[in-house]
This record gives sequence, C-alpha cells and structure tokens, in this order.
Amino acid sequence: MTQMVQPIGALLREWRQRRRLSQLALATEAEVSTRHLSFLETGRALPSRDMVLHLADRLDVPLRARNQLLVAAGYAPVFRERSIDDPELKAARATMEQVLAAHAPNPAIAIDRHWSLIAANRSVAPLLAGVDAALLKPPINVLRLSLHPGGLAPRIVNLAEWRAHLLQRLRQQIDVSADTVLVELLKELRSYSSPSSPGTAHVNGAAIAVPFRFRHGDRVLSFLSTTTVFGTPVDITLSELALESFFPADAETAETVKQL
Repeated sequence: MTQMVQPIGALLREWRQRRRLSQLALATEAEVSTRHLSFLETGRALPSRDMVLHLADRLDVPLRARNQLLVAAGYAPVFRERSIDDPELKAARATMEQVLAAHAPNPAIAIDRHWSLIAANRSVAPLLAGVDAALLKPPINVLRLSLHPGGLAPRIVNLAEWRAHLLQRLRQQIDVSADTVLVELLKELRSYSSPSSPGTAHVNGAAIAVPFRFRHGDRVLSFLSTTTVFGTPVDITLSELALESFFPADAETAETVKQL
C-alpha cells in the first residue's frame, strides 16, 4: 500500500509544536519572518530545499525525519542510511569495536535507535546466563531483555528504580524522535509486571546517578552507565548509534568483573 505523506507545512508545524516553540520563537531562531513561517505551515508558500534543511536544523529534527521533510516538500532525500557493516562505514565500525573492546573487563554494548543490540564486548555474555533463550534471538532488544520477567528483571536488585529510569529515557527519546516503534515498545514495557506502584521507585538523594544493581551468583554488582554517540554524523545509521558503557560503582564490583 502507498504510504500517505503529510504536507510539508503540517510536518513543520508538528515538529515546531513538538519542540514547544511558538511561530514567533522559531521565526526568530531561524531568522525568517513570522509571516513567511505561517505561510509555509499553512501551505500558502512552499519552502526551498535549503529552507527545509534550515528549519529542520533549528528544530533539531533527527536525520531520518529530515529526509521525510524533504520528500514531503518534493525534494530528494539528502541523508543516506547504510548497514553498519557497509564498507563505507568501515572506519566507524572499527571505532565502535575499539571502544567496546577497550572498555573490558567492564560490560559495554552498541545499540540502534530502537534499542536493538548491534554489538557487545566479551564482558556482557557472562551476565546473561539464565536468560530466556527467546529473548536472545536476534534482533535482541536491550530494554525488553532488561525488563522482561524472563530476562534480567528478576536479578535487578533496584528494579523499580532502574525501570523508572529506563522508561523515562525512552519517553524522552520518543519526544525527540516521534518514532512510532518506540511508542509501541513503551506500551509493551509498561505491560510487564511492575515491582511497585507507579511513582514509588526510591531515588537515593545522596547518589550521583541511578545505579544498575544486578545480582550475579551470591554477589550484587553495582554499575554506573554512560552513553556515547558519534559527534558529527551525516549518515542516518551513525546518527542513531549509541554505545552504552557500564562502570563499576564500587571496589567489589570492579574486582568481580575482572574475575568474570
């Protein structure tokens, strides 16, 4: 079936409203008249290719959605999307694998825009022992793997706190990207049995970040996580790639991961 494409004006208005900007605020930021912006949104005027990209840049529209804006305005897409294994992304792939390998013995993973696992270093596999095999069939969704009752959830000591943290990150990502796949993923994750009533997750006011506390055997491992992205991507695949690195939050965890 042919997918319906919204008019460029409607899409621009939708992104402006998503960013909670008035026409005046966006017009000022983009250095265009409010009248011209109004004409673009209502369809009384059509934007040039450069204007589409200019407004998309000011609205911080993801590269994938910028292509959709261009198509809606009658122009060819600008940003390419390739597999991470594409020869033209060889240097980026090597960089990703170097970062993951260098992070060992601490666990680290690479994920795409839908939280599907792209790669992991050797420290991740020992932590997945006992996980339902169905959750490990590609494509592996990291959020599903974490919060599903057959996944890591039963062994996450601070599950209420960690679940709230992950769902908040996902909601923020939906706000930025308007990705319908992520909307459905959020609905699925919310359907899993919750360890406590909504809003009761306890956050330690003295903590510097939300830790990931995970039971492995007779020990509880505690990690702090960081997210790394490519700084100046003009390729859709690279713009949507993220590296999640976990650092020991205490000396006992640091010693245990060395043994693993």
